Amino acid sequence: MGASEPENDVRRADLHDGGAERGVSKRERSPGSGGRIGGGLGGSPNRSRGALAAPRGGAANGAYMPPHKRARLAAAGDSDGVAAQREAWEALRRSLNGIVNKVNAANIGEVLPELFQYNVVRGRGLLVKALMRAQLGSPGYTPTFAALMAVINTKFPEIGELLLGRVVLQFRRAYRRNDKQACLALAKFVAHLVNHHVAHEILALQLLMLLLEKPTDVSVEIAVAFTKECGACLHSLSPQGLHSIFERLRNVLHEGQIDRRVQFVIEGLFAVRKTRFADFPAVPEELDLVEAEDQITHDVGLDDELDAMVELDVFSADPEYEANEAKYAAIRESLLGSEGGEGDEREELPPGDADAGGSAGGVGGGEIVQGRVPEEPGVGAAAGPGAGVGGPVTDMTETNLTNLRRTIYLTIMSSMDFEEAGHKLMKIRLLPGEEVELCTMLLECCSQERTYLRYYGLLGQRLCEIDRKYRDIFDDLFARQYSMIHRLETNKLRNVGKFYAHLLCTNALPWTVMAYVRLTEADTSSSSRIFIKILFQEIAEQIGLRTFRDRLASNAEHCGGIFPRDTAPNMRFAINFYTSIGLGGLTDELREHLKNLPALLAQQRKEEEERARARARDSPTSSRSTYTSRSYTSRSTDSRSYTSRSYSSRSSSSQSGGSASSYSQSSRSFASDSRSSGDSGRSKTPPRP
Repeated sequence: MGASEPENDVRRADLHDGGAERGVSKRERSPGSGGRIGGGLGGSPNRSRGALAAPRGGAANGAYMPPHKRARLAAAGDSDGVAAQREAWEALRRSLNGIVNKVNAANIGEVLPELFQYNVVRGRGLLVKALMRAQLGSPGYTPTFAALMAVINTKFPEIGELLLGRVVLQFRRAYRRNDKQACLALAKFVAHLVNHHVAHEILALQLLMLLLEKPTDVSVEIAVAFTKECGACLHSLSPQGLHSIFERLRNVLHEGQIDRRVQFVIEGLFAVRKTRFADFPAVPEELDLVEAEDQITHDVGLDDELDAMVELDVFSADPEYEANEAKYAAIRESLLGSEGGEGDEREELPPGDADAGGSAGGVGGGEIVQGRVPEEPGVGAAAGPGAGVGGPVTDMTETNLTNLRRTIYLTIMSSMDFEEAGHKLMKIRLLPGEEVELCTMLLECCSQERTYLRYYGLLGQRLCEIDRKYRDIFDDLFARQYSMIHRLETNKLRNVGKFYAHLLCTNALPWTVMAYVRLTEADTSSSSRIFIKILFQEIAEQIGLRTFRDRLASNAEHCGGIFPRDTAPNMRFAINFYTSIGLGGLTDELREHLKNLPALLAQQRKEEEERARARARDSPTSSRSTYTSRSYTSRSTDSRSYTSRSYSSRSSSSQSGGSASSYSQSSRSFASDSRSSGDSGRSKTPPRP
């Protein structure tokens, strides 16, 4: 009776970590007050006006208000509107709590449209807080809460990121306090957020590594429970990461430093793994509400600096309340329309419009932009005068190339086997010339492994068999890797060498790549000799030394560099190298050639000398024959001219005689002259008359 009506309207305090900064007291029940709300400590009516006094007309500060008084207050209005906003805030809080409390797997489809009727952007802090409180109180409904958040995350990603950040922060606090029940519940929430692709699988692996870094009975039990919840998802997204977790659990089991009961729990997890988590599906069929292309995954790490944004949980007056409510009304209309139209995308706000829930709390309004961010001038479009015409946009930042490499890397690392990886990689739309990025990423992933995995060799073989262009690309990459082999560490050398050994053994890569290798002391370094050693030893181990030798013999025209025969020192170096690595059987022909090398060199020297002598003999003989031919020609010419002159003179002198005697005489004279001319050539004496 002593307290006035406004003093009985005590503001309800929220129970969370930042509640002390609100400056209000918690509501208490006085033992003898018959359920009436007590004043303060001990129920004294003398309250601190600054702490507990409510503004006039603010009967909506958490206490019950009859409907007629609420209607009268709404009709009368308020000069500054703060009381009306406070009443709307409390109504929003009660509505969100009610929706979260009644949601289950059967009615989640009906609850979602009802949820979007309320301004979840303004009340995103209240919604996240209600979900986390309900999940901690009922961990069995965690899959339902995660499915609800997965749908909300597709429309309002900032709400999903806020929930994930708060869950991670609260898990870290519970882990430091050794609060087993809170850690189990929050780890289960993280697992199902990973299953619905709200959180990245890296967060799950980080959480498991934290729990198993210094294993205790409690941490191992939490890790086993967490692995059961998200093991199926990790098995499909990151099989190698899950394998490392099981190897760590196997080591913990063999060390025997944990309780016997926990050892049985680990053995039970290995039994679940054998069934491929058949009893623990990642997403139940009735909760699979989001298409894969609509999922938005937040890359939040366990060690990241996160902000819980607790200011979103308390009321803050919005000077543009009516405008923001109108904007959310437009969003609500598009959302409910898309829900009725089987998943159409919601309409975006016009560029320049602020978010509907900008004043939900926080300094400066804390507005969140809905939909896609509108393009700024000069970003993604031509800028400057005449930019409105539009033209071809050239990406000089290699953003698309970086995204392609990330996609290829995630595909390779998340596939269960090489067949699945090859199938997924062939689905990636590659522009002409981007095939080299696929082969380069495959080789890089292989070289980065701690030990060589046959998975990469089988995947490379499959690519070479699918298209010949991949074979040519791996051929070029072999030449490039061998030229820069001195830059690689020993572990990378081993992985790359075994990768190419697999391609050569399966004939996926032609043996013409051996032409890039020249095994001499001057042409090799320590790194290249280690690479050749690993390559050849792996080939010999896979196909046998005899088959290896036959392959080299059938490709002898390309293997001249690895079996040099130009000089004896190079041959000795190659023979000693192959003998030292245990492949001396490959050098039989080279040894025989080196053994016969002195005889071959002597034979070559002898043949060269004979050819030189033959050339020397042929040179003077040809000169003498030329001189003799010239002398004979001159003599024959002189003889013929002299004979003709003698014949002419004699014919003219005996012209007066008879013809017969003249012919006979001239004949004898011709014969005599001929003999005389022949003798004159030898004795140089004039012929007789």
